[in-house]
Amino acid sequence: MTIIGFYEARTRLSELLDDVANGKQILITRRGKPAAVISPPPKQKIANVSEVVGEMLRFRDREGPTLGDGITIRQLIEQGRRF
Repeated sequence: MTIIGFYEARTRLSELLDDVANGKQILITRRGKPAAVISPPPKQKIANVSEVVGEMLRFRDREGPTLGDGITIRQLIEQGRRF
């Protein structure tokens, strides 16, 4: 972990953000005492497209092709064609 003073962090912020984007953590101090830590965001799991599509299909099979109160998507499409 890199330790850097507040003033230097302020003047080199762009460079420090590049370092953080590459996985480094930076501790910023103010008058010698820790004030903040800059770290990369946690890794996010990228969803598998086929899993997401499968979940959507299972939801449709379970709930049916309605939008609540028995209104179907087909009815909404037909209603939209009238205007």
